[in-house]
Amino acid sequence: MEVYVVIPNFNGEGFLKECLDSLKSQSHQNFKVIFVDNGSSDNSIAVAKSLYDNIEVIQLDKNYGFSRAVNEGIKLAITDKIQYTILLNNDTVCHCDFVKNLICCIEKEERIFSCSSKMIQYYDRTKIDDAGDQYTILGWAYKRGDGADINDKRYCKDSQVFSSCGGAAIYRTSVFETIGLFDERFFAYMEDVDVGFRANLKGYKNMYCCGAEVYHVGSGTSSGKKYSSFKVKLAARNNLLVIFKNMPRVMLFLNAPFIFLGCLIKFCFMKKNKLGKEYIEGIKEGIAKKKECYIPRKIFFLRALQVQLVLLLNLIKCI
Repeated sequence: MEVYVVIPNFNGEGFLKECLDSLKSQSHQNFKVIFVDNGSSDNSIAVAKSLYDNIEVIQLDKNYGFSRAVNEGIKLAITDKIQYTILLNNDTVCHCDFVKNLICCIEKEERIFSCSSKMIQYYDRTKIDDAGDQYTILGWAYKRGDGADINDKRYCKDSQVFSSCGGAAIYRTSVFETIGLFDERFFAYMEDVDVGFRANLKGYKNMYCCGAEVYHVGSGTSSGKKYSSFKVKLAARNNLLVIFKNMPRVMLFLNAPFIFLGCLIKFCFMKKNKLGKEYIEGIKEGIAKKKECYIPRKIFFLRALQVQLVLLLNLIKCI
């Protein structure tokens, strides 16, 4: 077995048939499904076992969030010395060559840590949901290609990205032993950007694989909304955790004005959407956790400069 497909789940019973059926139809079948249930109150576990014969279930006693769930699967992959780990949301439906193309992409170079898939909107299959994640000096992460036509030439070729969306991506399992697992303090949102940032600082690459297509409902087992009190507060907090955890002091100093501007713009936007209070609460929580999560990093100056230039270029692309 060279691949474990880790599916985190919380009350996702209604999504499982399509998701697991699409895995049974893969052209590449040398993988095992690890189903990690976050204390669901529905019949998710029974349904998963009835739909997929060779499935290993890890049952947690309560909802610990995305990070803890996928870490359980990744730790199992490390123990079993599995070369690659695919993380897959339960509200996805995979193209038949999804697994095969992800493996082909990550095997192109040893320094590739992860490969993000071409995530397509489930309810409008002419539009992209996510083509890899980018990160900017404003402290903003954004979904590359969000809402673009699936035939847009920019997203029909493999390319390097800042981080992979953990909803449907492949990771080189051994690298987690070097950079660490997903940070369980995040619960959900931005944890994939955090782990991608750590990989960048260590000199690894994250890629976008245009041939690995997957249809994604989006927020299927959280709030189901683009903006909600839960999402806004958690994302605001986690956005600061990414900054405090990963930016060396020189980068924090250089980017401080831009990060402040980014927070101000987002606050104005959220206030307009009547979620300003939740955004501020998230910011306060992030600042309160600064000392807890800050990690002094000794990295090569040239590598820090390289990452800084990437953040600047990503802002230009975003604009």
